[in-house]
Amino acid sequence: MTAQPQGKILVIRGGAIGDFILTLPALAALRRQFPGAHLEVLGYPAIAALALPGGLVDAVRPIESRALAGFFADFGDLDDATGRYFAGFHVIVSYLYDPTGCFVENVRACTRAQFIQGPHRPDEAQPLHATDVFLKPLERLAIFDADPVPRLSGAAAAPVAAPLLAVHPGSGSERKNWPAPHWAKFLAHLMSGTDWNVLLIGGEAEGVRVTELAAPLPSSRVTVLQNHPLPQLAETLRHCLGFVGHDSGITHLAAAVGLPGLALWADTNPTIWHPRSPAFHVLRNADGLAHLAPETVFNVLRNLLLLRTPPPPPATPARPAG
Repeated sequence: MTAQPQGKILVIRGGAIGDFILTLPALAALRRQFPGAHLEVLGYPAIAALALPGGLVDAVRPIESRALAGFFADFGDLDDATGRYFAGFHVIVSYLYDPTGCFVENVRACTRAQFIQGPHRPDEAQPLHATDVFLKPLERLAIFDADPVPRLSGAAAAPVAAPLLAVHPGSGSERKNWPAPHWAKFLAHLMSGTDWNVLLIGGEAEGVRVTELAAPLPSSRVTVLQNHPLPQLAETLRHCLGFVGHDSGITHLAAAVGLPGLALWADTNPTIWHPRSPAFHVLRNADGLAHLAPETVFNVLRNLLLLRTPPPPPATPARPAG
């Protein structure tokens, strides 16, 4: 069975920000293959809403619904309304962690949709990037050779008065983070060595780290953005010159909106998890992230962004008087 052009397709995706962004190529491939279909995501709305502004998906429904709880249990009490919801789709693609198979069996009991089970995470033993792993199940829908680069479209960025560098000094795991004193030295280099302003981005995981890093910087040159809604953050990032951060979902977000930048990398497998963008570079140190010098990061980033910044147009010669 294959989806009809005017059918309904549901993609079920849990996980964190980075997991969703690395699944964007699968959503884009479905949209391209079935342009007339209604494409919906069952996931975490605060994250999945990223796919709404550019029309990549048509709707988002929350996965943290109490009515869904029974679908994750063997012989669970299946909510009738949720069952009818699943029955309204022609194709369901799930990237949920379902080790016992309870979820898929319960959903199949409610719908005649073609159910495609994808992996919730890549196999770390396989040298395949996560986007390729999440695209693979779509071969059952005759989708091959899809673009593996996550892309979030939006309005073209308006010019800004001064170059703005986005900096995200955190991640979901402390072991992925560059030490705070290194960030402080790096930011001091930016203040003295460039005319760039800084957008310091933080979420719940960063706590007071962002405000502490901002405190010694000139207030006229730094903006702190804490716990900003992701669709709005994506639009703000479009106005930036570039980005520097860790192995994090916000780094994948910056890459997906097209920013050039650096990912300061710890010990996760970059073959699988690196930001999949030709404008992004992974920077590592063989002795560990703590041994990556602030001066090195500053010089590599400055060279990267200067190479990508077009030179100003030549001045128009003055016309002779007379």
